[in-house]
Amino acid sequence: MPRAKRVTAENGCYHIITRGNQKQTVFLDKDDYRMYLNLLSKCKKRHKFKLYSFCLMPNHIHLLIEVKHPSMLNKIMRSINLAYTLHYNYKYNKVGHLWQDRYKSKLIEKDSYLLECIKYIEANPLRATLVTNIDQYPWCSHYPEKSLYPETDNMFI
Repeated sequence: MPRAKRVTAENGCYHIITRGNQKQTVFLDKDDYRMYLNLLSKCKKRHKFKLYSFCLMPNHIHLLIEVKHPSMLNKIMRSINLAYTLHYNYKYNKVGHLWQDRYKSKLIEKDSYLLECIKYIEANPLRATLVTNIDQYPWCSHYPEKSLYPETDNMFI
């Protein structure tokens, strides 16, 4: 059965989810999270997209981004996912796929849903019971101590 065509729009805002293959953990230590944030920051500078929110969970990632042209979405995700896979496979002496399927994307069409989506993304660690207070989770855009992770400096919008 063929894949469903992505719903896209010029200047579209998208909730992106990408999951580890077979739900495997893709971040095994703090340096892995930092590497992903560094790759995200470099990709943002190269492809000039807007980042509204993110959350790096142990086995999946949520991003809320806006791109001028729909074709940029695939370039951005391919760039980040490939670079992180190369890092992971080299570091852990692995081969093959790290990510399950292709990333999922949902077009955000209303401002009110944009705010709800940000709340949903940033509450992921609470729902997964990784923390009891969202301020304790350093790998999402809500984290108040961003200065501890220079990878996130000037990353938003």
